[in-house]
Formats: sequence, structure tokens, C-alpha cells
Amino acid sequence: MTISIDGQRLWDTLMAMAEIGPSANGGSCRLALTPEDAAGRRLLLDWCEAIGCTWRVDRVGNLFIRREGRRQDLDPVATGSHLDTQPKGGRFDGILGVLACLEVFRTLHEAGLVTERPLELVVWTNEEGSRFAPAMVASGTYAGEFSVDDTLNRRDADGVTLGEALAISGYAGDLPVGEPRLDSFLELHIEQGPVLEDAGEAIGVVTGVQGMRWFDVTFTGQPAHAGPTPMRLRRDALAAAARLIDRLQTHALADDSGDTKVTCGCLEIEAASRNVIPGEVRLTVDLRHVVEAELDALEARFEQELAAAGQTFGVATRVERIWVSPVVEFAPECIAAVEQATQAQGVPYRRMMSGAGHDAVYVSRVAPTSMIFIPCRDGISHNEAEYATPEHCALGAQVLCNAMLSRANRPA
Repeated sequence: MTISIDGQRLWDTLMAMAEIGPSANGGSCRLALTPEDAAGRRLLLDWCEAIGCTWRVDRVGNLFIRREGRRQDLDPVATGSHLDTQPKGGRFDGILGVLACLEVFRTLHEAGLVTERPLELVVWTNEEGSRFAPAMVASGTYAGEFSVDDTLNRRDADGVTLGEALAISGYAGDLPVGEPRLDSFLELHIEQGPVLEDAGEAIGVVTGVQGMRWFDVTFTGQPAHAGPTPMRLRRDALAAAARLIDRLQTHALADDSGDTKVTCGCLEIEAASRNVIPGEVRLTVDLRHVVEAELDALEARFEQELAAAGQTFGVATRVERIWVSPVVEFAPECIAAVEQATQAQGVPYRRMMSGAGHDAVYVSRVAPTSMIFIPCRDGISHNEAEYATPEHCALGAQVLCNAMLSRANRPA
């Protein structure tokens, strides 16, 4: 029996969700556990309840929506993503992965088809980290990376804890964190980069997620007058920071594979003034690679260049490694299910690593996992201009549907 999702219905659902928390330039603003996020969850639950699904919420607000299977003794095949957005986010990041599963549920409901294993739609809390740091904190708690108490006590910029926000929003559940156990997890997402679009490919079969390491760097020199101070006697903290950035960029650009990525996203100059030599500069450094050993080498190169920049310009350096996410290799059986479902559609695709973090990173620690990517226009995401075509959204949902069915109906 051929099961075909309704692409127009999926698109209409995406646009209906976008009406909750609309931003000025066509995007979405639904920060985690705000009234807008709660309204988005409620709309999703209304849609799911209409086709007979049941739902539960765990102690950190993760939402589990179940479509029963023939074998209730078997763990569910799960999919999902998140409904929260960046402050000026788009209509597809996370939302597509949630609403594509809703479309799968609706399609199976109309066909009267019941899978062997149950199916589970998961909405992970605070994936973006825009309100409560860090990102992906609730899926990380589910996977055992963070304690429940630590997660509930995280505060937003106004001092509100995540636990308090859960209570206010109405999504403070009592399901123990870590339940239900999942047979497997598949996450559909926009690529959030330009690779698929640039290559004219329609699907990314995601084999893993590159490793990431974040650092806070401080250069401390000597502020002084720009006019009377000779260049050779200066201790210019900004010049040292610029040297570090330039050397790291040069190193990354020399990697023909493109797998080495270096980003310096924040730069702060203490008491900045046009005619004052900067005495203190704070800098963030983001290092990424798809191979853990190469990421180790990249970190070592960063440390060497940092020391050299400090010595050259006569400034002190301090570095703190604040976050580490190892390279993730997804489960071969889930990758195969996605690839076979993609091949059945007869579209150009590629195997690829994800350059961004997703809830699937943490879920992969406790359940076999893979992801499906579709292109997004110009690779833009975390932006109101974020866009994916109706055709690509429908294709991604169809691949998701077929991969879930193959996993859910395999012999026990």
C-alpha cells in the first residue's frame, strides 16, 4: 500500500503555526515557555487529539504525543523537533520537524493504517537556548547530560527559572525524565546552510554532527594615547586579537575539504575610544570539525596562535573552554532507513554531516538516531528570511513517513 502525505495540508499547517507569535518581517518569535510557545503547543495538541493521539509531559516540559501501534509492549519509533524559536526566527527551524510528523499521523489516520510499534512525536523544550541557556537543554536532560534540578533552576534574563516558566505556561509535567524509552529517533530539519541548494540536491541523509568547542578569550594589554605612543612600545590588545583571528581564518581556509570551521562571533573592547589603544579585548572562538582527532589538532593550533599573538604584541592572554560537544556518529540502521526512503523518491541527495547542533545530538546517546535535511533558501536560518519551498517540505515529510514506517513495521 502506497502512503502519500498531503503536501498542501502540511504547508497550510506550517503557515497556521506561523500566525502564533509573528514577527515584523514575516518570521516567528516564540521563545521557550512564553505564552506564544504555550499557544503553539496547544494548537499542536488540538490537532493531534482530533485524530486520537494521546500525550504526556515530562518534568522539564518535553512533550510526548503517541499514536498507538499493535504492539504496546514495544518501544515507539519517534520523531520530532522543537516549536520554540529565536527572537527573530523563521517559520521552519524546528517547526517543520514537528508538523511533518503531524502530517504523517494524519495520513496514517486517514488510511486506517496501524503500525506494529507505536509512533511518538516529541516536542523538545527550549532547543534554541534563546531564553534559557544552554541550547538543547531539555533533550540533554532526557539523555542524562544535565540533572533535572539543574535544568529547572536555569534562569532567563529576567531571573525567571525554567521551572517557574513551566508552571506558568501550564506544561509542568510529572512524567519521569528519560521516559518513554525510544526504539529510534528520526529528526527532519532544514539544513540551515547552503550546501544542498548549491549542489541542486533535494535531501541530505545526515550521518552525524560535527564536533564543536567554544572558548572565551581575553587579551589584556595597556590602554594608552594613540598619538604619543610609538608603535613598537604599544601593548595593543585589539591588534593581538586581530592577529589571532587572521591566523585562525588562514588555517581554516587552507583546508580544501571545508571541514575545518573557525568563527569569532563576539568581540568586546573595554572602554573603546577612537584615539585610545585598546587595553582589554574579549573574544569568543567557535571551533568545529567532523573528525574528533582533527578537532583536537585544531584546538592545539588555536592555543599556539593565541600564545604567539600575545607574545608578539606584549599582551597577557586568558582562555576558558566553556562548552564541548563531541563529534556524533548516527546509527547505521537509521541512516540506512532514511537513505532507502530517499532513494525510493528518485531525487538527488547526499550523505552529509550536520554543521549545527540539534536535539538529535543528545537523543543519539540513548536511542538509535538519524536526521533528514531539506534545502533552505540561501542557507539562511535563525532569521526572519528563513524559507523552504512547499515542495521540499513535502518531500522531507514523505521521506520521514517512509523511514518511520520501515522502522515501525520491522520484525520485533
